[in-house]
Amino acid sequence: MSKSAVLIIEDDQGIQEMLALAFSGEGWKLLKAGTGEEGLGLLEKHGADCVILDIMLPGMDGLRTLKKIKMESRWKSVPVILATAKGEEPDIVAGLELGADDYVVKPYSPRVLIARIRAALRRLEESSGDRTEKKVWQAGKLTVDTLKHEISWGNSVLDLSATEFAMLLHFISHKDIVFSRNQIIAAVHGPDYPVTDRSVDVQVLALRKKLKEAGDMIETIRGVGYRFRAE
Repeated sequence: MSKSAVLIIEDDQGIQEMLALAFSGEGWKLLKAGTGEEGLGLLEKHGADCVILDIMLPGMDGLRTLKKIKMESRWKSVPVILATAKGEEPDIVAGLELGADDYVVKPYSPRVLIARIRAALRRLEESSGDRTEKKVWQAGKLTVDTLKHEISWGNSVLDLSATEFAMLLHFISHKDIVFSRNQIIAAVHGPDYPVTDRSVDVQVLALRKKLKEAGDMIETIRGVGYRFRAE
């Protein structure tokens, strides 16, 4: 089995070296770039199974780089984890809306980042596996088709990241059941995934915005978590 390739796009040489050392025991093939342009070149030449992308990059910033990655059909399914010193909600939501699968706020623990990369690689492997026995889920005009790995609202196909797809699939396949934030993360990322309640709220907010009219189907249950309201 070939090694998973992880592309690190980070202009801080010290962080690059720290991550390379932390990742050395994982068996991943590491690619390193200091700018968005260099990262896109490595992606073009070598491909990648996961991208760690800093937002504050010289020249083309991380959000513009992310947009270019997600515009290419061959790279669209590659999970991207944003690494940012800007922990404000609008910055994070902007990245998630552009297609990022996850994010970490600097300074972060390399162990936390490793756990998130593992989860992203696991989702990528599961999404490329045999889905012939999966179902097509429907709620009003909203359809989740796991055979096509596609979300649609009426005749419009919605553009969701792999994490958002997995979260919506969990909701729509368990209509009217209230889930805590920990239960949602365990269902989407697996048990013991390092994340805060606020991170879950931000990702649900980004999912709602992408779902547009259908976003209201995901209800906040104050003090508990979230549920998907069946029509």
